[in-house]
Amino acid sequence: MKPQFFSKYEWWYHLAMMPVLFAVGNYYFIGPSYFTDLNSFLIGTLIVSILYWISIITLTIIVRWVIARYPHFDQTVRRLSVMLLIVGSVTMTLAVFDVWIYSIMPGIQVAFAWENIWPIMILGGFFDVFLVAMLGLFYSLEQWKKNQAESEKLERLALQHQFDSLKGQVNPHFLFNSLNTLSSLIGEDQDKAENFVEDLAKIYRYTLQAAKTELVTLQAEIGFMRTYHRLLSVRYGESLQLQLPENVPAELHIPPLSLQILIDNSIKYNIMSALKPLKISIHISHHRISIQNNIQAKIRPMGTSQGGLTELKAKYAPVSDRQISIEQDVNHYAVSLPLLTAPYRVNA
Repeated sequence: MKPQFFSKYEWWYHLAMMPVLFAVGNYYFIGPSYFTDLNSFLIGTLIVSILYWISIITLTIIVRWVIARYPHFDQTVRRLSVMLLIVGSVTMTLAVFDVWIYSIMPGIQVAFAWENIWPIMILGGFFDVFLVAMLGLFYSLEQWKKNQAESEKLERLALQHQFDSLKGQVNPHFLFNSLNTLSSLIGEDQDKAENFVEDLAKIYRYTLQAAKTELVTLQAEIGFMRTYHRLLSVRYGESLQLQLPENVPAELHIPPLSLQILIDNSIKYNIMSALKPLKISIHISHHRISIQNNIQAKIRPMGTSQGGLTELKAKYAPVSDRQISIEQDVNHYAVSLPLLTAPYRVNA
């Protein structure tokens, strides 16, 4: 649905202000005959209605432009100062325009003179103060409602993330594939099978621990990915190539299992073979970690993980305001995640 130009609060404000301003303005220009002569009343009401809405629409556009230019809470003083300055200047011009319109209307004896203009400027100045205050209040109210809705959304995502984490502790699809792989290894290479069991135990130990914390060290997450890669390599062989960073700063942190989600998504949406391997590279730069893969899209991808990017956003919501970014071209797909310095919340 297309948004309305005025909110319901602005409509109530204008409906309350119009009778007062119409009566005061026309009594000033026309005099008592505005209330006693039907012709004067109709002409005066028509004029002031048109002028009122021209002024209101103009001033509202200006106020919203200033709000868009200075939207943040710490810019309140600058926002109100600029708003009053511009709105006041425009009001002075509109006051001259209003008196000129009244002066050229037949049947109304209004002179286009300074003594008729300056009182309108003063009245407009008082009106500007109320208009700026009310629109600022409406803006704050809308921002508060928006923030409340965003908080509720993030809370729902966090709850969904907790539920997904509980389900992900024992991923039936991954476990089924791992047991199949283990079954084939037992008959072929017992040493390799033992290593596989050890890695599988490490995977589930890390997964169970990850469900109890919001952040882990990046070193721990990369170590987990090395173990996870060994399991995937047993299953996919040369069809999957994963490049991990060698030097990992000790002070950086990340929500647990974030990299696994992106690795699983790459496998989910792309085909792979020994001749056309899926190549995934992970790089660290400027307190961000980027996971990139070549695109070899499946026609109908089979599900391999739950939550995807939605789950990642839910992981980051409680710990950082910095954004996850996605870049894609014809050949490559990349997701960049912010790296954090625990235990502090890092803002954008």
